[in-house]
Amino acid sequence: MQGVLTGFAVIAVVIAVGYAIGRRGYLGDQGREVLTKLAFHVASPALLFTTLAQTDLSVIFSSRLLVTALSTAAAAGVFVAVGVVRHWGVGRTTIGALCSSYVNSGNLGIPIAVYVLGDASLVAPVLLFQLVGVTPVALTILDLSGKGEKGPLWRRLLTPLRNPIAVGSLAGVAVSATGLRIPAPVLDPLTLIGGMSVPAVLLAFGISLCGSTMPGRGPDRHPVLLSVALKSVGQPAAAWALAAGVFGLRGAPLLDVVVTSALPAAQNLYTYASSYRVAERLARDSILLSTVISVPVLVLVAALLG
Repeated sequence: MQGVLTGFAVIAVVIAVGYAIGRRGYLGDQGREVLTKLAFHVASPALLFTTLAQTDLSVIFSSRLLVTALSTAAAAGVFVAVGVVRHWGVGRTTIGALCSSYVNSGNLGIPIAVYVLGDASLVAPVLLFQLVGVTPVALTILDLSGKGEKGPLWRRLLTPLRNPIAVGSLAGVAVSATGLRIPAPVLDPLTLIGGMSVPAVLLAFGISLCGSTMPGRGPDRHPVLLSVALKSVGQPAAAWALAAGVFGLRGAPLLDVVVTSALPAAQNLYTYASSYRVAERLARDSILLSTVISVPVLVLVAALLG
């Protein structure tokens, strides 16, 4: 269980530092917004590009990835269905669907893959699927649902190409697919800039907790509770049912897909919500609660299937 505890300890410490920064006001009133914009427009695209440009894309063709994709679609689909019935709106429903199904495969998934599953590459398919498949689609929906969105259809269809997160991801995939080798003078600065992404996201998240009410309350109470239930219980349960019942996975492969599906909602979802100024509290509360609940869930999954 060292990997689970280590991963969560790292995240908790950085978020706590962000909270302390917010309480002390070291970055001023605009500190959170600056960190969010830095992560969304600069650091995250650089991180995604350098990560995907050096990844073997053959890892995406596996039954494990198919299980991940189907369980992701199931959890997100349930939230979307409820959101449509309850009239939660496109932006709110999109963020809630992401919080219900988009796992923290980076800063938490990697240490858990190393210490619990024994292979860091096991999170690569999930990372690729989310970056190349889920993220561009979700951000395009958020772009197209914006109140100020105007212009001809062809321009709206090219929305992903104007989004820094999507551009960084797709550019990285293109480099990996073509086998190009990026010169060190070009790659090293991008890697250095990309290294700011996760700390900036976590620090901004910690600052956002200053003065906030208890999670799971207020007008977003029902969307938050639904997204947390789907992320913490629904998605790993769906992954287990699909992996064991449909694809016949047993042993280590079964443990791999269930553990990755049980990871909490990713911190960068708060960056997306903050950047688009939609459902920020929903994202913040869902991430916080799913992160706390995922600790006993991951321990239980590892004990039962390990």
